[in-house]
Amino acid sequence: MPKHRLTGLPFGTARSTRRGRGSDLAGFRTYVPGDPISTIDWRASARLSTARADDEFVVRERFAEEAPSVVVLADRRPSMGLYPDWSPWLQKPEAVRVATVAIIESALAARGAAGYLDLATRPDGTRDPFWLPPRSRSPLETAEERLRTAAFDAEPGSLAAALDHLVHMPAAGLGAGSFVFVLSDFLEPPPPALWLAAAARRWELVPVVIQDPVWEASFPELPGVVVPMADPASGRVLEARLTRGEARAERARREAARAALLKAATGRGLDPVVLERSDETAVVGTFLGWAERRRRALWERR
Repeated sequence: MPKHRLTGLPFGTARSTRRGRGSDLAGFRTYVPGDPISTIDWRASARLSTARADDEFVVRERFAEEAPSVVVLADRRPSMGLYPDWSPWLQKPEAVRVATVAIIESALAARGAAGYLDLATRPDGTRDPFWLPPRSRSPLETAEERLRTAAFDAEPGSLAAALDHLVHMPAAGLGAGSFVFVLSDFLEPPPPALWLAAAARRWELVPVVIQDPVWEASFPELPGVVVPMADPASGRVLEARLTRGEARAERARREAARAALLKAATGRGLDPVVLERSDETAVVGTFLGWAERRRRALWERR
């Protein structure tokens, strides 16, 4: 449910900026030949006819119901390649795959158009954006193939570059009320100015925060234990022994960064989704809970 009236595909289920068939009343106007008889407001017509001492008819105009365009923007920086499927921690690639499938399938179920974008290296070795424009024909097979085969080699700043690409691409087909789901760990958050530029287009920006609850949203104590730590970009492994105080300081830093991220998102009027598990039941359940909270908030606002 978009917060703003949208400009999308006809015959959907969301409120539009345009007049047409729908349930939301837009206003009244004088009857003109050709208007359906069913649109005449007989009580308003009777009052106007009495006031003018002549036969006058008034018709109801409604906002059309349209379907939104939805784009999944997947972060492909090296940190999003963590962790392997045999590890006990959050498997980010699988979380991104399951979330992408859920988002695209729900968009198509609402008779919307779904698209996909990332900035990982393309099969020909170039770094041009991999862009599937929103369309009503399902892009799911192509998007899943991309998620299976693309490397986690996007450059630093690629998340901001991807949002900038959408903002400045006239042919993106993203009108007001379009949804842009940004799937990332946000360990490298985009600059606030870019969020504001996207919000100025009246898009429904949804940060999907994918962070492991042990190593990224927090940090374990590890008293006196030697821990091998790898750089996701280079694969270089270093062994570290942290004192109890150092581990607690690192945990405080990471928890503060997570809280600041969510506070900044909600402060800009965004509704973030937080994923800490990668299995389908947990991911879909999290999105359903987010959608229900959003639906209730929008109905209360009306």
